[in-house]
Amino acid sequence: MQRLAVEGRPVVLYDQVGCGRSDARPGVRWTLEVFLDELDLLRAELGLSSVHLLGTSWGGMLALEHALRRPGSLESLTLSSTLASASEWAGEARRLRDELPEPVRQVLEQHGLERHGLERNGETDLPDEPEYERALAQFDARHFFRGDPQRPELTLMRAQRAPEVYRAMWGPNEWTIIGSLRGWDVRQRLHELQLPTLVLRGRHDLCTDAIARTLVEGISGAREVVFEESSHTPVLEETERYLAVVREFIDASAASSASIERPYPGTGKPRST
Repeated sequence: MQRLAVEGRPVVLYDQVGCGRSDARPGVRWTLEVFLDELDLLRAELGLSSVHLLGTSWGGMLALEHALRRPGSLESLTLSSTLASASEWAGEARRLRDELPEPVRQVLEQHGLERHGLERNGETDLPDEPEYERALAQFDARHFFRGDPQRPELTLMRAQRAPEVYRAMWGPNEWTIIGSLRGWDVRQRLHELQLPTLVLRGRHDLCTDAIARTLVEGISGAREVVFEESSHTPVLEETERYLAVVREFIDASAASSASIERPYPGTGKPRST
């Protein structure tokens, strides 16, 4: 996404608290509110009164909540490989898991249940399970990244993950949700979003046809683009087309709406990016 900034548009990328180079908060209870507050503070500090917001996967959940809570403060919304319902996502992930070869499916199901039990009992130092990790790698090769698993950008992405936050908010895997996001569902509120919205996903994505349809049909005027050679990371799998689609959408959204300069809550400094 940095390339969009090189082309002249200000782009703000940030490591969320507990992720990448941002410090964790010892003892914090990881909830959606922590990250919503962080995004509010970031926008207020930078004086970003009106922005084009893009969220990928979990970031799309955050973007949806932010858009619902701050109506009128966004020029456009891009939802990339994301969801409107935790239960719908977990259900589709189970369906995709069950399409794997039977021996792989059995390993994922059995070991996933065991890890689920450990986490429910408060275990945080989970044992290494090579068989489970190999099976999970097969699932990821179909639905997370369809390419060289040693690609530098993918290695960097994995290094910036925060597994303890993922486990606390979601669970041990995509199809087992036991964390603080369990029950999260904004499907009945999607109609409230009245702004240009772009839904992006890969053909082999964890964001399946059904999940994307929920977003596209729920948000008035939402447009969907499918990347045929991609799974959950089209920004890496089809980089050139992905950036071109995002660039075209943002440019069109900016051109079609008169920019109204207004202070973002908490600051008197209007700014658009």
